[in-house]
Amino acid sequence: MKFYPATVSQQAIPLPLYDDRVPAGFPSPAADYIDKPIDLNELLIAHPAATYFVRVAGDSMVGIGIFDGSLLLVDSSIRPKHNDIIIACLGGEFTVKRYVTHPRTRLLAENPAYPPIELHEGEDLETFGVVKFVINEAR
Repeated sequence: MKFYPATVSQQAIPLPLYDDRVPAGFPSPAADYIDKPIDLNELLIAHPAATYFVRVAGDSMVGIGIFDGSLLLVDSSIRPKHNDIIIACLGGEFTVKRYVTHPRTRLLAENPAYPPIELHEGEDLETFGVVKFVINEAR
């Protein structure tokens, strides 16, 4: 994994936000006007000092749209809870996995080719944040 700090620009870069949502089902005619500009820093980064990006290597999370090369926006100020996607360090190795606490604590891949990682009492799991957003190239 490659880690990158999230730098928040002091100067807003307004991008157009169209008022209508894009249908994912049967298409309907869209309104052709822009509602208001949107600031991605404001939308994506709640805690700038605790936010970073990390690039994914591998295919263990493809079932939820996290692919080899995906860029993850991670907030390290959030305490992980059941079912969160987290960045963790286990045995000196970084990984991105689903954090499950019920019925027992485990890290789950989202690819059936990878077995769950069972966490046992006294095992050193260090969390480095909760994945808030996944950025993939669509083309």
